[in-house]
Amino acid sequence: MNIELRPADLANDWWQAVLRGFTTQGVPTLATPVVLGIIAAAVVLSIPRATWRWFGLYVTFVHELGHAFAALMTGRFVHGLRIGLDHSGQLLSSGRGKFGAAWSGFWGYPSPAVVGVALIWSVSAGRSGAAMSIGALVLLIALIFLRNFTGIFVALVSAATAQLLVMFASDSTVSHVVLGLGIALVVGAVRDWFKVAAVHVRRRDRLASSDAYILARSTGVPSLLWLVAFAVVIGASALFSIRVVWGMLA
Repeated sequence: MNIELRPADLANDWWQAVLRGFTTQGVPTLATPVVLGIIAAAVVLSIPRATWRWFGLYVTFVHELGHAFAALMTGRFVHGLRIGLDHSGQLLSSGRGKFGAAWSGFWGYPSPAVVGVALIWSVSAGRSGAAMSIGALVLLIALIFLRNFTGIFVALVSAATAQLLVMFASDSTVSHVVLGLGIALVVGAVRDWFKVAAVHVRRRDRLASSDAYILARSTGVPSLLWLVAFAVVIGASALFSIRVVWGMLA
């Protein structure tokens, strides 16, 4: 028996799966050992150099998407973004006024932490399906803005993984993945903050790559204050994440 797989049918199945994610509700039953295992897996993704080399590319991707979303919020036009294998990134946007540029420039380093805490909260609220569906759509849209091979590769792998999870994974699997990804993003944001802080202390030859330095030059506000502002958002996200995860353990 021959089964014809038509693109229209596949697209419809995907769209129905995305919509189903928004209607699926339910707080998963997560045993303490399972949650601890997820936390350990997330830390392994974000701390050791061998795994961070690859997962850090995804964190950089979220970082740059944070810049892009913040730019769009203020009416700036996003021309594209690039991601380097060394975890560097660049957003190209244009628009009038200094506020839009500063707002966009700020929301790079905090974005992985904010997205991470949103994912963790979605699991605790029984909305991990909606979080995965939103992520699947955002990652597809993000492909429009990528302008280099590394960025396109990271976006394609991320988008493909999200689409497969939306279509074929069980609700329980989606909850576990969303929780692990959220924790890993928060840990990755903390690691990235220490990295950029080190640039201002020990690696001043790399200052030109620091968002805090770029913001200081464009606004006149010292780099230290921008670093503190990054730390406040990231720290608050980390503390709230701990509280939510602890609540799930309890």
